[in-house]
Amino acid sequence: MFSKKLFFPLAIAILLFSNCSNTNKVAPNEGFTNDPLVDHRDTTLSAGDNFFLYANNAWFKQHPIPASEKSNGIFLMVGDSIDNIIKGMCVGYSQRNDLKPGSNEQKIGDCYYSGMDTAAIDQLGIEPLKEEFKNIDNIKTKEDVLSAIAHLKSIGASSSFTFYIDKDDKDVTKYIPIIMQGGIGLPDRDYYFNTDAGNTNIRAQYKEHLKKMMGMLMEDQIFSESKTNKVPADISVYQMEEALAKAARTMEATRDPEKNYNKKTMAELQKLSPHFNWSHFFELIGVKNVDYVNVGQPEFIEAFDRLIDTKSIYDWQCYLRWNLINTYAGNLSKKYEMQNFEFYGKQLSGQKEQKPRWKRIVQETDGALGELIGQEFVAKFLPKNTKEKLTEIAKNIIEVYKEHIQKLDWMSDSTKEKALYKLSKVNLKMGYPDKWRDMSSIDIKRNEYLKNMMRVNQWAFADMAARYGKPIDNSRWDMTPQTYNAYYQPTSNEIVIPGCNIIVPGFAMGEMPDDAILYAIIGGSTIGHEVTHGFDDNGRLYDEVGNLKSWWSDADGTKFQERAKLLSDQYSAYTLTADSQLLHIRGDATLGENIADLGGAVMGYEAFMKTPQAKAGKPINGLTPEQRYFLGFAYSWMVQSTDKRLAMQIMSDVHSPAMFRINGPLSNMPEFFKAFNIKEGDAMYKKEIIKIW
Repeated sequence: MFSKKLFFPLAIAILLFSNCSNTNKVAPNEGFTNDPLVDHRDTTLSAGDNFFLYANNAWFKQHPIPASEKSNGIFLMVGDSIDNIIKGMCVGYSQRNDLKPGSNEQKIGDCYYSGMDTAAIDQLGIEPLKEEFKNIDNIKTKEDVLSAIAHLKSIGASSSFTFYIDKDDKDVTKYIPIIMQGGIGLPDRDYYFNTDAGNTNIRAQYKEHLKKMMGMLMEDQIFSESKTNKVPADISVYQMEEALAKAARTMEATRDPEKNYNKKTMAELQKLSPHFNWSHFFELIGVKNVDYVNVGQPEFIEAFDRLIDTKSIYDWQCYLRWNLINTYAGNLSKKYEMQNFEFYGKQLSGQKEQKPRWKRIVQETDGALGELIGQEFVAKFLPKNTKEKLTEIAKNIIEVYKEHIQKLDWMSDSTKEKALYKLSKVNLKMGYPDKWRDMSSIDIKRNEYLKNMMRVNQWAFADMAARYGKPIDNSRWDMTPQTYNAYYQPTSNEIVIPGCNIIVPGFAMGEMPDDAILYAIIGGSTIGHEVTHGFDDNGRLYDEVGNLKSWWSDADGTKFQERAKLLSDQYSAYTLTADSQLLHIRGDATLGENIADLGGAVMGYEAFMKTPQAKAGKPINGLTPEQRYFLGFAYSWMVQSTDKRLAMQIMSDVHSPAMFRINGPLSNMPEFFKAFNIKEGDAMYKKEIIKIW
């Protein structure tokens, strides 16, 4: 049954700002009715031993990870609140029969309804994909393989390599086709080769998953294996992926923008990969008159070309069937959906059971029609001056950055001047887009769940392909206002902060957090973090307009790298135990995020210290302003994860696990030591402080 009720958990406060001046309405010596900074602490632990746990462990003890989740914490709290808001839209519109066909409301309602109609989905079974599988069955030649790869990409099914259109890193006035490594079903190439017990087990589980999925396709008479086939379909798929993974660069190696920029003419690309007709590929996907292509990892494309030459039609058919079913298994009947969850949910992420159906379909609908949902979210649920408040905090953070750069003792004046110029040109995109994408051409039907997802993917691919040859559109957002996240885009020198970042969990409705919390969560871990990305080990290589172009003196570049190496070494020394395995943080792979965490913590703190609350110096609920800032910063990454999720994060994510996103940067801040009386001998204490920005 559907409910028409809009549900707002009382644990979530959406801040209502009346102006852009200081908004702390709590006198410095007063307390909050509910104060997560106090309530979440585990005072049986020492702040000097593990500040992340000291600040958050009482909450962790009271809130174990739900069986349907791979983690629990602040992101799930905010996410659940947003999901319930979106559920209200979806349910309300799905129950109406008076909506104008093609309207945003009709699309949202029918998309959600189609996903919730499990009886119809199960009755259809594999039928919605039969025509796609038939096309793969009809492959006779290597030219047909090319056509199939192009078509699969156009409907959102990743195959063989990664392709997209984006700005040319060295000429951001133009779009360029970009070809990168990809085409594998495990999260990272190292899963195929690492010999530790955890990865050995994952490989075994993945092979079993492939066998079961291909077996189900045979049961549904999608294809059959004959005695002439050299290997079973699942083994053929794994061998193809293993060959692609072997040619792929490591996560660390893909982080070097210079080495992953290889601009080639079409003739050079064809010479690199002579067995794949690239002109025909671009023609099929609707990208015309291509002159240059950026090939991120040329050796990978060479390996892909060898597979085109050496693998049989049968091998390619097996692999392409897998690409298709792996993309859409979650949108099919229960047996496919559950087998997909068995591996990607349970084995990889540690979820014990699936999320409730309504939540999965709300998230699918938001993922598909996020810009349509975002328009209503902004109009009805986001505080009217969200843009202004986020911009105010951002400008205060940037002002602190300016002061820091001016005072750096390791950077020459000439490089400082250029750094300050780049900082002054950072474009702040706050809250929500000024212009929404036109999604009017997407046809959403009430009884076609999988086809709805496919049509959205087709629209998104065509929208991307259509950018080529057109003027750069700097108004685009790559996140919706209801996405609790943020990003820095180096080729635009912009930070994008979706409006829902204004949400702070743990306060009663209408009760406003103090500036210590605002500057810790919104200022430090979000805005300060993203601004720092413009000056991390990768971002620093882009100039003020976004071109990959050196503006550093050689001496200053060397000094930066020396400091960055110290931070990489610090994180490489961190370990954690998950599934009885000792796991090491990958300091080089996570370096950019670790630099951003450190910069965000420092700049957020110094911006906060300029506020009236900090200057007054009076405690709230027994905590000094400084203590409240650092506890707020720990709150920003109050996340506990399953062991499997932690292992996968270390293997495939450039972000360090949550504990080290707090303990790492704060152990480089003397102000933190002073606030909590951290002394030599404490685990959090570091004698040699790493200072970059």
